[in-house]
Amino acid sequence: MSFSLPDFRRKWSCRGNMSTGAAMVTAGLGLWLVLPQSAEARNYAAPLDIFGLGTPRPRVAAHSAKIPLPKPRPGEAPRAPDDAPPETDAKPSPDKPGANKPAEAAPPPEKQLSACRLALTEEIAVAPSIPDIHGPGACGGEDLVRLEAIVLPDKRKVAVKPAAILRCTMASAIADWVRTDMVPLAASLGSTISDLDNFDSFECRGRNRIVGAMLSEHGKANALDVRAIKLANGQSIGLTDRTLSRDVRQRVLHSVCSRFTTVLGPGSDWYHEDHIHLDLAQRRNDYRICQWNVWDPLPQVAPLLPAERPEEAPPREVAAKPETKDRADDQETTKPAAPADKPVADSGPSKPATKKRR
Repeated sequence: MSFSLPDFRRKWSCRGNMSTGAAMVTAGLGLWLVLPQSAEARNYAAPLDIFGLGTPRPRVAAHSAKIPLPKPRPGEAPRAPDDAPPETDAKPSPDKPGANKPAEAAPPPEKQLSACRLALTEEIAVAPSIPDIHGPGACGGEDLVRLEAIVLPDKRKVAVKPAAILRCTMASAIADWVRTDMVPLAASLGSTISDLDNFDSFECRGRNRIVGAMLSEHGKANALDVRAIKLANGQSIGLTDRTLSRDVRQRVLHSVCSRFTTVLGPGSDWYHEDHIHLDLAQRRNDYRICQWNVWDPLPQVAPLLPAERPEEAPPREVAAKPETKDRADDQETTKPAAPADKPVADSGPSKPATKKRR
């Protein structure tokens, strides 16, 4: 019998058997780790439980301890100031009648008064505050008042007819102008002021009421049109009245142009021929506009009229009465001509023709 190493390896090769044995050992070890163990063995973690596949250790049962509660608060005890009312559930209760109603919204915080509103007291003007107006195209404004009357230093009131809706600053300027400048002017005329003729105040419109024009100061509640100032004795100071004294109108002109940033009157444009426009428009470099021509009074007698007839002049001749139509027709009627077949007498003069009366 011959023996060689290659034949021995081919006949007794254990490479395949070793691979099969290793696989069987690995599977057995895995089953040993996965299969349930006894309850006593579960109290301890498996030494090779790398992935946490073993059953967790049971927790020790917790023992509950009885905690004493505080005693209830007696009814006669005073309530602490910091105690807040108990919160109610958001869900409506069907037992309560008003449970389905939504909760009332908290009132908005009160708006703080401006410095102008604090200064414009009842001793200066009757001007209650009104809500802010926010119209289209930046029309309206804030801190608005309704100027109803101006209170003079002697407690008399000058009514603004009709009441003007203005910004507080504009209303304050009007009141100061009347109290400071117009009262002495009326006193020089021997009377006091009773009314202020308001031609226009707040109106959401363009300048001169032109569609598409720039927003007027009237649309911002920052302008007032004044037509006249009425006195207690019945006299009226028409600011554009040419029959009024020129000196009086010039005094009003100098007064308003020193107080307001815009003054428009006769001579500025034909929109302001019958009233005076006043406003407090803000411009660059504090630029002001004062366009008001104080025209001279019209002459009482027109120069083209004829002079009066003197008394020593002889009387004018009385014109003859016009004849009636019938008489004129009678005068135009003439005697009809004599017939041609009748001979005319040659001897002696002929008698004048006479007309028969009808």
